[in-house]
Amino acid sequence: MKTAKDCVNENYLSLVSMTAPKTDEKRSLFRAFWVGGAICSVGQGIRLIFSEVLGLSGDELAAYVSVALIFLGSFLTGLGVYDRIGKYAGGGSIVPITGFANSVVSPAMEFKTEGYVYGTAAKMFTVAGPIIVFGVAASVLVGLIYFVIYRVF
Repeated sequence: MKTAKDCVNENYLSLVSMTAPKTDEKRSLFRAFWVGGAICSVGQGIRLIFSEVLGLSGDELAAYVSVALIFLGSFLTGLGVYDRIGKYAGGGSIVPITGFANSVVSPAMEFKTEGYVYGTAAKMFTVAGPIIVFGVAASVLVGLIYFVIYRVF
């Protein structure tokens, strides 16, 4: 026996299915695949350039490539380009490093009018998650300590 709640849920779902825009799955999958692949290819290109030109290898190379991709994702988000890429490619733009950078920078930019502490910093922690922000901050701190200990002394 159906309850009133079940009828309301069915009515709501039928209304949503009638009014929701239809998507072309093949086109969406193709766009996500090639844009995600292009982002990964850019990362591989940066890796090749850093290894050949700067002579980096191993963990140092991985760190420099990660920092470059985080910078590119943040910079493109700041310019509004990454949002257009995400609108076009859908899930293809959520490649881990650049997608995380976008998820940190987007809310910070959106709420900057509320001030640095209550707007930028608070929304950055709320939306992107403290794990990402603390992870990046801790890695920068550890990197600076490593640099001072092993490069300066």
